[in-house]
Amino acid sequence: MTDYWERIRSVKDRLGERLHILAHHYQSDEVVRHADSVGDSLELARRIPSLEAEHIVMCGVFFMAETASVLAREGQSVYIPAAEAGCTLADLAPARMVEATLQDLNRDGRRVVPLAYVNTSSAVKAICGRYGGAVCTSANAETMLRWALEQGDGVLFLPDRNLALNMADRVGIPESRRDFLLSAAPEATGVVHIWPGICDVHTAFRTEAIRGIRENDPRARIIVHPECSPDLIRMADASGSTSQIIAYVEASAPGSRTHVGTEINLVRRLQRRFAAEKSVLPLQSPDCPFMAMVTEERLAETLDAIREGRAEATAVAPREAAWAREAVNRMLQACA
Repeated sequence: MTDYWERIRSVKDRLGERLHILAHHYQSDEVVRHADSVGDSLELARRIPSLEAEHIVMCGVFFMAETASVLAREGQSVYIPAAEAGCTLADLAPARMVEATLQDLNRDGRRVVPLAYVNTSSAVKAICGRYGGAVCTSANAETMLRWALEQGDGVLFLPDRNLALNMADRVGIPESRRDFLLSAAPEATGVVHIWPGICDVHTAFRTEAIRGIRENDPRARIIVHPECSPDLIRMADASGSTSQIIAYVEASAPGSRTHVGTEINLVRRLQRRFAAEKSVLPLQSPDCPFMAMVTEERLAETLDAIREGRAEATAVAPREAAWAREAVNRMLQACA
């Protein structure tokens, strides 16, 4: 066992139930093995309101720590081992630009409801709260898009373009009701206004990889994340969130071969878990450099700082937190 293991174990033993470590599925095994809860964005968000721990450590990227802070109760503090762990997708939707776009779309008495993928800052989530919108995850994006379409004259889906397109396909939104310029005609209703963001991990997957599998291993199954391109989604056998991908692999038959298109840490963990009974293979092997910023060493350092009373908690301004919480709670209530 490493020195980091001993340091982490020592603090966990000392703090007991006062500490709870959350980890996203895309974290490395060295981090995940110390977690009290592991999940995708939806699972972790659902977990936070029920936690009694005084100290909550989020092993993920910064918007996850912000979301945890927004949902935490008074007296609870949220920490992230790598505060600089950002998200390219979240950065592509600056709050000031989102607000300006919503003001423009809602001119002339129209009501366009924002629906923000959880991969956004707390400031953007707060804007969604103020405009009557909500948050979604890849696990419930279809449900939340249907919800949002019932709330007004149209929806601003941000920031992931591919997720918006894939959900529009599922819901049956015709091409004529998809606005990529964020400036649809005032009389148009039922329009999904699509923000032009992308995830640099999931856009790395290529249709050529699926064609190669179909030619060389025609019995194999392929599942990909819905942040992948619509062309890739249509070629795959299934698409789903990280938790849905796990469930798909779990349900696959013994001896089967499943190629998975998502962040490589999850794929490798599934490979090891099912090595004795079935094959789990990466479609390709992209990793998230921001998730990788949280290491076992950084986790140990964070826990040491908590124990010594010098850790800096993730802070969200009270008004921003209140509106962001409203947006997140609308999601939790709609998907209860």
